[in-house]
Order: sequence, then C-alpha cells, then structure tokens
Amino acid sequence: MITINGRFFSRRPTGVDRFAFEVISSINDLIEANDPAVRGLSFRIMLPPGVTPEQEFLHIPRETVGRNHGQLWEQWDLPRALPPESLLLSLCNTAPVLSCQQVVVIHDAATVKMPKAFSLAFRLWYRILMPLLGRVSRKVLTVSRFSRQEIVSAFGVPQDKISVIVEGGEHILRIAPDMAAIQSFGLSIRPYVLVVSSMAAHKNFRLVLEAISRLGNPPFDIAIAGGANSRVFGVAGRMDCQRVKWLGYVSDSELRSLYESAMCFVFPSLYEGFGIPPLEAMNCGCPVLASRAASIPEICGDAALYFDAYNANELAALLMRVADDPALRAELAIKGHARAAQFSWASAARQILASLSEVSLTKFVRLGDH
Repeated sequence: MITINGRFFSRRPTGVDRFAFEVISSINDLIEANDPAVRGLSFRIMLPPGVTPEQEFLHIPRETVGRNHGQLWEQWDLPRALPPESLLLSLCNTAPVLSCQQVVVIHDAATVKMPKAFSLAFRLWYRILMPLLGRVSRKVLTVSRFSRQEIVSAFGVPQDKISVIVEGGEHILRIAPDMAAIQSFGLSIRPYVLVVSSMAAHKNFRLVLEAISRLGNPPFDIAIAGGANSRVFGVAGRMDCQRVKWLGYVSDSELRSLYESAMCFVFPSLYEGFGIPPLEAMNCGCPVLASRAASIPEICGDAALYFDAYNANELAALLMRVADDPALRAELAIKGHARAAQFSWASAARQILASLSEVSLTKFVRLGDH
C-alpha cells in the first residue's frame, strides 16, 4: 500500500502543490489505463480533518485521520495512522521524521540559498527538518540535477540517496483559453511581453521593470499577471508607465490566452528548483526569455534566450532583439514546443512509481531475510 501525504490539500496552492496534484492525477490515469507501472501497487491519500480536495481521484481513495492540523498533524497524527506495511509518499518538501518507510520529494534548498524569502521560524524549522528527512527516508527525489547538488550541500543528504525526476507543463493545454481575455486586458493594440509575477523577492521581477525603464517608450507593452507590491518591485513597481499593464490575478483560462498571444514570456528568477512557467509558455508556443540562473538553463535547454539575472541592460537589449526579429520568435516557438515535449506529468509519475517499486522491493527482500 502506498499512502500519499495529503497535507498539501489543506492550503492555498503553490508551485509544489501543482506538482503534487498533477502527479496524483497522472497516477490515477495510469491506474485507469491498467498501466504496467502501477500493477501490484495500491494507493490512498491520507488527509487532515476538515480537508476535502476539490478534485476526486476515482482510483485513489482518501481517508481522514487524526485530530490535529498543519505540522502537528504531519509529524504526529499521520505517522501514527500508517499501518506497518504502508510506504508513505510525501510530494511537497515536508514529511514526518518518525516514519522511516517513506519516499519524500524535496524540491530545492531555497530556505538556505535564498533566506530573505522566508521567515526566521520557517528557515530554522527547515534547517532541522531537511537533514532529518534525508537521514530517515528510504529515498529522496528532487526535480533537477541542480537541486540534487543544492540538497547535498545544504542539508548533507548523500547524493546516492537522491534521484532526479522531471516535472511537466502540459497541464496548461487542458484548459480552454479565454478568447476575450486579450481584449478585456487592453492588450490587443500592441505586442506585449508577458510576466507572471510573485510576491517573493528572489523571483526578481523588478529586473523586468528596470529593463523597461531603460527602453523609455518601447514598441510593446509589458503585461504583469499576478501580485505586485512595492516591497518586491521597489520604485519600478510604482512607476507610472503607459506601457506597463498590471493585470492582477488571472484565471488559468486567461493565462493560457496570455501565453498564446504574447510576443514573448520573461522568466527572471534568481532561484528555481525546476520552474514550471517556462514550460507552460513553451507548450503554448510562446518564445521564452529566461535568466541564466539555478536550474533554469538545465530545464529550458537551447529553447530559450538567456540573460544575466542582475543585468537590466542585457534584458532590455534582448527584448528589443526579439521585438525586431519575427524569424527569431518563430524559431524560439518551434524549439520551445520540442523542448516542452520532453517533459510531462506522466513521465514524472512513472519515475516516482519506479522509485516506489524499488523501495518496496528492497523492503520485501529485507523482511524476507528475517
């Protein structure tokens, strides 16, 4: 029996929660298809009290256990509820340290490498938790070779205990585009550059506005979807520029339309364990400009144009180059489609299932020795 840690269903979705949801959905699809990867395996999701996932997984039942919530539920109620023969799968960085029969996915070492993005209490907790999980877990999975090295150096997890799996971006294609979005956002007059912003400073979105400020009056708009606050964007975030369109929160349908109609997508992050948005853009045929940082070149390969994450002038020049060269944009779109096809949630699920089967077999052999 594989038990999936369902704590992540209790909170507002983040990037790692998207990963978990898509992996579970893909496992459910593999069960539906009676795929060899899931034969001999059974699954269930354990949930804290009062938590009901919006999505039903037809072939993966769910069970509510315990009386607590949050970390207390995960560290106390969940391991106590696990039967001895169960193998726990935790997909979102955290897991109970009292459970040795488990596989955990650790996405990055951002709490150590980008400490300003997290509270002191959160950083201290991860400083304690991550090395312990690396020690007690049967297997650690992560989402890039870059992250594997980061986890080894930051948390002391042995490299041979860590396997690298992929993520996907094709989920964006399951969503019907909102055909009216471009008109309603006022983006139908000029070409536009798309940025999907975040409150986290290490996502580095103020660099985009610094680059635009150097261009003065460029022949394109900047469409910024998501949050925008002065702490992240600084003076640039408050500047009055007619070329900058603050879209606020956008739905998934609107986001797909924005990707499909954009001149290009800019991903300026300083630190990523993987980075799903560039793959979303590539799946939608949108040329990608990305920072030359962390795991991003590993994931995007030769399908993106890169810039120094600290150099606004370089980004500004790259934006003008893309704006002036339709053939370059077409080439990037073709390369992006090809690159995105190398990543899928089904592949991620299969890689995780292979690790679970390996751990389960090892456990069986060890029990048989006694």
